[in-house]
Amino acid sequence: MLRGIIEQKEISKERFEAKQDQIQKQALKRFIENDSKRNSNLEKIDIKDNTLKSRRKLLNDYDSIAMERIMGKSDLFPISYLQMGTNSGNSICRIQIRDDKGSFIGSGTGFLAAENVLMTNNHVIDSMRTALNSIAEFNYQDDVNFMPCPTYTFRLNPEQFFVTDEELDFTLVALKDNPSSDKQPKDFGHLHLIAEEGKILEGEYVSIIQHPNGGPKAVTIRENKVSSILDDFIHYLTDTEPGSSGSPVFNDQWIVVALHHSGVPDPNKKNTWIANEGIRISSISNYFAKKYNNFTAREKMFIREIFSNLDIFSEPEPPEPTTSQIDVGYDSTFLGLDYKVELPGLSEEMKKDVSYMDNGSYVLDYTHFSIVMCRSRCLAYFTAVNIDGNQAKNIKRSGDSWNFDPRIPKDAQYGDELYAKNDLDRGHLVRRLDPVWGDKAIQANNDTFHFTNSSPQHKNLNQKIWLDLENYILKNAQNHNLKVSVFTGPVFRSDDMIYRGKFKIPAEFWKVAVMIKDDGKMSATAYLQTQKNMIENLEFAYGEYKTYQVPVARIEEITGLDFGELSQYDPIANIESSGMVIGAPEHIKL
Repeated sequence: MLRGIIEQKEISKERFEAKQDQIQKQALKRFIENDSKRNSNLEKIDIKDNTLKSRRKLLNDYDSIAMERIMGKSDLFPISYLQMGTNSGNSICRIQIRDDKGSFIGSGTGFLAAENVLMTNNHVIDSMRTALNSIAEFNYQDDVNFMPCPTYTFRLNPEQFFVTDEELDFTLVALKDNPSSDKQPKDFGHLHLIAEEGKILEGEYVSIIQHPNGGPKAVTIRENKVSSILDDFIHYLTDTEPGSSGSPVFNDQWIVVALHHSGVPDPNKKNTWIANEGIRISSISNYFAKKYNNFTAREKMFIREIFSNLDIFSEPEPPEPTTSQIDVGYDSTFLGLDYKVELPGLSEEMKKDVSYMDNGSYVLDYTHFSIVMCRSRCLAYFTAVNIDGNQAKNIKRSGDSWNFDPRIPKDAQYGDELYAKNDLDRGHLVRRLDPVWGDKAIQANNDTFHFTNSSPQHKNLNQKIWLDLENYILKNAQNHNLKVSVFTGPVFRSDDMIYRGKFKIPAEFWKVAVMIKDDGKMSATAYLQTQKNMIENLEFAYGEYKTYQVPVARIEEITGLDFGELSQYDPIANIESSGMVIGAPEHIKL
């Protein structure tokens, strides 16, 4: 298993071809070793066989002659069979393998196994380094007039997710969205992978959609008899050519039963094939079941999205409680591999005053955002959220229900006791709608209602300009990708007012927004909302709040946080003043 580093293996055409030759020799060895029992396996299937019962479970009840086709008694298919095949083919792509200089080495086939996760062979993409140099091309095919269709190209994103295994010859790797493309990977759908065995029987026929020799998408339909099923591999008589490595192998229900990886060469004739070999999907899923607890929380999230039956994993699916059990959190690569933005660094003194979880971490991950809590202040040092304007969902606010996060001590979080019978609101640090995008929008909405994400703010606080910051950036940045990473938090000062004898109330709040502009350059802008004339009696009112755009370095100075290299992307980094008053969105300098 390879993940987490970029391997320094040489990327060359010679190495690529040598690996293919080695795999073919291994496939031939398995084919010969199984030859003695192959013919007996192809005799009439016993309908009482438990494997046949498992196969029957995958059939559509409305397809009345599906079992007859499996038993070889009928060749009739409903016309919808062809449409199902076309739909399945949408998620299949050509992979161009390139070296460090961008020169073409070879090609393979891959397919989407989740919304933005590509599956192919290890001998096609064998390392993170190879993945970073390669590209995936979708819709590389001809139309009904045999004219080329529009092609959509995407880079691979191994730093977000990458798992590969040489023995089972598979690789799973995330894809990056392409800001200049009319379509994104999610628009091509994905093939659902079923972990259980019994998806194909010996004697059945399979179909393969592929990019032979790196050419336009092609298909072999049911001329492909399964001759043997081994522990991890299946053999079938299928027309495939070089470049088809990484293709999905389908049964008659267009369910993926194997990952095609090699032809079985004829030992007596050069460039002649006697069979083909694929890796069973059930074996790949068993690989993840055995190693599941060794993966990170983010990797587990991807794994559960890829395989449809979660029961195989030793760690149960998280329940749906009133408190968060989230597995994603803030993504430092959200803006792209070349624009990595890490969480702000804490000083050594601050690290001594954080709220740790039982696993030793102090970063609380929620859906699309993360929080680091200050133990002594019972409020967040900072929050970090990824905002995707392209996938934003407008979920209405109703029936607010705030909860403590059970992962840290309850007494390390300000709760209702602070907000009862006064004019203080539970102000969202991560604005409620910021993380509300994508398939997990509802969960993200619910996650924002944790006391870890709240900060006391007076009900009369004029937050309009403050709340308009992200909207303005998304709308006016001329950034087609519409992605922003935002950090927010209070300013902790020693002279902050103590309320009700125990609650220290911050008088200032800050925000840092990071985006990629249309010219490809990063922009990091900082904002400070402050009230200098705060009166002590909260039962009366706050003074007027003002919002300033300030240098990122100013936020580092007053908070003690370290934002790394963000200051060099700050358009007002060299302004020698306390900041510029923001009275309207158009006053913001990006």
